[in-house]
Amino acid sequence: MLSVENLAKTYDSGDEALKGVSMEVSGNELVAIIGPSGAGKSTFIRCINQLTTPTAGSVLLDDVELTELSTGKLRDERRNMGMIFQEYGLVDRLTVMENVLSGRLGYVSMWNAFRRNFPADDVRHARATLDRVGLGGMEDKRADELSGGQRQRVGIARAVVQRPKILLVDEPTSSLDPESSRAVMDLLTEIAREDDIPVLINIHEVELALEYADRVVGFADGRIVFEGAPDEVDEDVRDTIYRGGTEGSLEAEPEPATESDDERPATPTER
Repeated sequence: MLSVENLAKTYDSGDEALKGVSMEVSGNELVAIIGPSGAGKSTFIRCINQLTTPTAGSVLLDDVELTELSTGKLRDERRNMGMIFQEYGLVDRLTVMENVLSGRLGYVSMWNAFRRNFPADDVRHARATLDRVGLGGMEDKRADELSGGQRQRVGIARAVVQRPKILLVDEPTSSLDPESSRAVMDLLTEIAREDDIPVLINIHEVELALEYADRVVGFADGRIVFEGAPDEVDEDVRDTIYRGGTEGSLEAEPEPATESDDERPATPTER
């Protein structure tokens, strides 16, 4: 179970991205975080796996306090958190299989990682996972030869082969067409149910959130302003969350990236 208590993040500029956020995620539920750009959604996801260092608060994954871990122990614990990025986070010059197997880098020695030498069981699992996400037979294609939807599926497969305790997903559909977006959401829902892994997803497309999520959490100005079932998200709730902003438009812009070193995507060895 993931348990977050009073999480806060203030940047050097003085901007407060998070203001005491608390949440629990467990079981095989898919929890969707919605809210306007700049509400703190992406910062929250990245503070959970410590890609961004929170200013205050507690993040526990199965009773392990992530905010207090040393660099080495945090690297080990990140193996339990599969991260799926908005911009895919793939290495373009590597093949699909090599990108997927990078999800196992935390389990092999540096020498074997350098040689891309993985146990046979890891390779079998990677092939089975590629079949599962609809990319069977594409193992030897370079990542830069794939469409956006295919690249996102590779990112999902890479996270799944980690055998994580939770999937953290940051805007997985923002660069995809509607058909690909639904295919990705179908996959995430299937993984949650079949693998019994909770999925925490930051998503701008409100209608997709309402269709797929078990629980919806609304962020505004660095705080949670709504938490409940999808059928509770009526116009009054949307007004509370968006305060006259985009109101869940499918054309909403993603949150602007910061220049903080904490906000960079993780390298494969950090996952």
